[in-house]
Amino acid sequence: MNKRILLEDLGNKDYKETWDYQEVLFKSVLDLKIKNRREGSRLETPNHFLFVEHPHVYTLGKSGDIGNLLVDENVLTKKGAKFYKINRGGDITYHGPGQIVGYPILDLDNFFTDIHKYLRFLEEMIILTLEEYGIKGERSKGETGVWIDVGTPFARKICALGVRASRWVTMHGFALNVNSDLGYFDLMIPCGIKGKAVTSLNVELGQKEVDLGEVKEKLLKHFSCLFEAEFLACNKQV
Repeated sequence: MNKRILLEDLGNKDYKETWDYQEVLFKSVLDLKIKNRREGSRLETPNHFLFVEHPHVYTLGKSGDIGNLLVDENVLTKKGAKFYKINRGGDITYHGPGQIVGYPILDLDNFFTDIHKYLRFLEEMIILTLEEYGIKGERSKGETGVWIDVGTPFARKICALGVRASRWVTMHGFALNVNSDLGYFDLMIPCGIKGKAVTSLNVELGQKEVDLGEVKEKLLKHFSCLFEAEFLACNKQV
């Protein structure tokens, strides 16, 4: 089993361009798995992990309700935002500057074949990272993602998750609000969940800005521990 993961930080990149790139990587892993099965070969399947920060964009999962986007296209244009219907699970999500988005494109045959466990590990990575900042992140029953003050009138979401998987190969992933402009969340019903707020790491810490690079390092540390994985970037271990 190949537990090495090629890490790429794409910087600030258009959502559609990144989605297309994900699809290329996703298909290459799937094609290799199909080839191995057909030919009885055992060629090693690669794993990828993309970090990216998107310009303002709203995405709606395949089971989502368009009614959870509260404005029309003209308002989105004025706000400098785009909208896409995409092929992940979940409802509507916002991505924008100051948010760390992570797309693990893994062959889970290299790790474990359990999507529920995979989602819980992604949540645990976020929870452990928040803990390093003195913040108690939690799961909310029946609601994927990571929350703060669950079970109180002040419950608020800090990280959204939405994935797609085929033949145990994953794509899409998580979005952690670090220095996000929370005003953009007012244009939708986040993840289709009414009556609950959204927050960002800098707001919780009472800081103007949190170092994104530092947060990414912590995320990778916990991801590699949970998945027993080794990250490679530019042919160097990180």
